[in-house]
Amino acid sequence: MFSFNSPFGKCDKCDGLGTLMEIDENLIIPDKSKSILEGAIVTFGDSSLKEDSWTFSILKALSKEYKFSLDTPIEKLPREVLDIILYGTNGKRVKVEYTKEFRTGIYNHDYEGVINNLKRRYFESNSDYIKREIEQYMSDNPCPKCKGARLSKEALSVTVGEKNIFEFCIMAINDELKFLDELKLSEKNKVIAEQILKEIRSRLTFLIDVGLNYLNLTRSSGSLSGGEAQRIRLATQIGSSLMGVLYILDEPSIGLHQRDNDRLIKTLKHLRDLGNTLVIVEHDEDTMKAADFIVDIGPKAGEHGGNIVAAGSIEEIMKCDNSITGQYLSGKKKVQVPKEFRKPQDRKITVVGAKQNNLKNVTVDFPLGVLVSVTGVSGSGKSTLVNEILYKGLNKILNNSKKIPGLYKEIRGYDQIDKIINIDQSPIGRTPRSNPATYTGTFDLIREVFSTVPEAKMRGYKPGRFSFNVKGGRCEACKGDGIIKIEMQFLSDVYVPCEVCKGKRYNRETLEVKYKGKSINDILEMTVEEAIKFFENHTRIVNKLATLMDVGLGYIRLGQPSTTLSGGEAQRIKLAYELSKRSTGKTLYILDEPTTGLHIDDVNKLIGILQRLVDSGNTVVVIEHNLDVIKCSDYIIDLGPEGGEKGGTILCTGSPEDICKCNSSYTGQYLKKML
Repeated sequence: MFSFNSPFGKCDKCDGLGTLMEIDENLIIPDKSKSILEGAIVTFGDSSLKEDSWTFSILKALSKEYKFSLDTPIEKLPREVLDIILYGTNGKRVKVEYTKEFRTGIYNHDYEGVINNLKRRYFESNSDYIKREIEQYMSDNPCPKCKGARLSKEALSVTVGEKNIFEFCIMAINDELKFLDELKLSEKNKVIAEQILKEIRSRLTFLIDVGLNYLNLTRSSGSLSGGEAQRIRLATQIGSSLMGVLYILDEPSIGLHQRDNDRLIKTLKHLRDLGNTLVIVEHDEDTMKAADFIVDIGPKAGEHGGNIVAAGSIEEIMKCDNSITGQYLSGKKKVQVPKEFRKPQDRKITVVGAKQNNLKNVTVDFPLGVLVSVTGVSGSGKSTLVNEILYKGLNKILNNSKKIPGLYKEIRGYDQIDKIINIDQSPIGRTPRSNPATYTGTFDLIREVFSTVPEAKMRGYKPGRFSFNVKGGRCEACKGDGIIKIEMQFLSDVYVPCEVCKGKRYNRETLEVKYKGKSINDILEMTVEEAIKFFENHTRIVNKLATLMDVGLGYIRLGQPSTTLSGGEAQRIKLAYELSKRSTGKTLYILDEPTTGLHIDDVNKLIGILQRLVDSGNTVVVIEHNLDVIKCSDYIIDLGPEGGEKGGTILCTGSPEDICKCNSSYTGQYLKKML
């Protein structure tokens, strides 16, 4: 009865989903400062606004009937006029004068409205293409019947302590525990509820122990980060109290503030003390210090790695001279704090009145020309402020993006930057065709070199001949992929090397052309390090490849498929690409936890790259928990004090020293130890 997955409990209007896909007025009119004739209503298209079109004739008739101008910006039209344009004349007919060949005349037309028209076509159409086209103007809205609770009226009528099941589940986990502690029950009900309450309390406590106190129980799994989902599974395992289990965890500290990380380590130790074994892949220093046994793999990355450098206690790792990890743990190597920080000047971008999700109507300055870190405990509102409001808001202003930003009043100072770039950890391409050489533009230069070889000139081969994406030079059996996908119906697809080119991507004639004894395929198989030596006389190629070396990617192969690169590697390739461009000095770069999946040594290199971007006059804003990045930042914006409802305020801003003086800042408390 209380499950939205059951036909007895779910809301019959939304089928237990809590939301309905509705036509969204903001997606139909993304820019309300434009008029109808300027294309404010994006569903009309250019042809609909030509004077001889039927749509234009209707709009003209409506403007005449309801006394408004088609040149007036949408935001200045009365609401009742906008409702007529969007939702129709509700049965009232308007006189439409239409002049075109055989249809010339005056028609009495019942106008249905833009939104009603899209709705009708969506539900009447059997075409997936039409449905997909209309879906780009739809968004998820709370179900009008259950108001997002997903349950039937009957299920929501049952209350415990004057709260129904939905009202309880939308509370923060901390508040739920408090509610259960204060719950007043009769003696009879206490006996009934005792065992149930004990189980609920223990499960909620496990979620708090792994740093997820800011979540609520109704949060959809699709909106959780990878780290959050992993920690929920971890909480489930603690609850099961199993013994003799081998647990394998891949970087459970991702996205965690140091305070929450301490809780996580305590939880992992508890699992160990129950009689289990935990194998953790981790870069976090505190987790390493808490480990009973460390296996250090290296000495470096890629082809220079793959060996066990050291294995044993933390003391043994620290004594090993070959271990880069050991050198950082012992303090022989460390991320140096800059001798002096850049002072923020008058140039700044100000976000006014940010109140999306848990942000409490905050106004915050992002100084330009410096390295800015946005910090705070998990769930304090960092991603909402930077990704949802600053990035999407500026992207809409500067690039007319269709993505709707979070709620804010205004953004000031945007005229001081010329572009905004979000360097995230998404893949550099969705297919094996994309690789570091093509993404950075190095491959274009390499193909030019091959087209100048005497053999290529004799055969009339142009640079296009050496592209595996174009007919002519590529192997046609695999269309230049080098691999063939075999669909396995109910199993996952299998990739096998192409039998014709043996995975080399090109046909025999193309591979016969060699530069310094190497074919184009041999070049793609080279690492960045090897390619720099090989092309030492080609300055443009070396300059592009040098930036990949600078970001610590000398070990990746030029033709390595993008699908085999980790998120951190993809992000650093994007950084290298940005570094290789000529800087305008007015770019704002945004990075969300760029240290995810990076070793301390790679973090050190990353900080150097970010400082180089800022030295060129640009601004870098990072959302970060890593104290090494935070201590090297010129300016810090710390949110908190807690996660979820108890977060969303600006605790303090300023240099690392300023943050250390703020007693209410958890970041400041941990940063003090680092400085």
